[in-house]
Amino acid sequence: SSGITQSTGVNKRGVCAACDKMIVGRMVTALGKTWHPQHFVCIRCKVELGTGKFFERDDRPYCERDYHAEFAPRCSYCDEPIIDKCITALQKTWHPEHFVCVHCKIPFTLTGTEYHVYEGRPYCKRDYHEMFAPKCSGCTKTIANNVITALKQQWHVECFVCYECKNRFGAGTYYEHDGKPYCEMHYHQHRGSLCAACNKPISGRVITAMRNKFHPEHFVCAFCITPLSKGTFKEHESKPYCHTCYQKLSAWDPGLRIPGSF
Repeated sequence: SSGITQSTGVNKRGVCAACDKMIVGRMVTALGKTWHPQHFVCIRCKVELGTGKFFERDDRPYCERDYHAEFAPRCSYCDEPIIDKCITALQKTWHPEHFVCVHCKIPFTLTGTEYHVYEGRPYCKRDYHEMFAPKCSGCTKTIANNVITALKQQWHVECFVCYECKNRFGAGTYYEHDGKPYCEMHYHQHRGSLCAACNKPISGRVITAMRNKFHPEHFVCAFCITPLSKGTFKEHESKPYCHTCYQKLSAWDPGLRIPGSF
């Protein structure tokens, strides 16, 4: 803004910058020039600027209202000039009270300066996470920080656990069964591939016998512990026996004549 100097009396050298005529009597001095008071007007609305405050742009005078309307930044929300405090965000300008979450309408100046953008529009942290952040496949709650992506789903780090025992996966290794994550033991349990003798997973050669599966080294005679991996065995009370031990049992019980094989 600029100031105005008025003087009275005859000034034969005073020429009005607007009408180019001699100024006799009251005179306004502004912008390095002299003016008849009635000729020193806002370049836009033509209102007399009188002795009040005016604004200058490119050596031309404006009243306060027209200056702000012409040159002040406009609020992206209300499209009115921003005269006092101004917020610049998303490559736009805003009145502080109009820079709000598009969902809850609460100004960011009340909740803090943090905001999140989705499709070019600002959201407060709470609404952004509630509406757009991924949901954990374990607890169904919003994932705000670290995320694990597995099985075409997203999880909290603490929620990505064995579906059966709820333990975390050591060394990041997990097994998938029916779309769910399992530790090695429970994966093989669901798949029916735990050794019936040691109850541990079978990952290599397997012997199937007596409606169960065994590590080859664990399928042994129930009496003498001799490995039965050669192909034939005898079964008694759901236990396997080698031929020698079975013959001893059959001597005690002649009704034992049940062969087994795998």
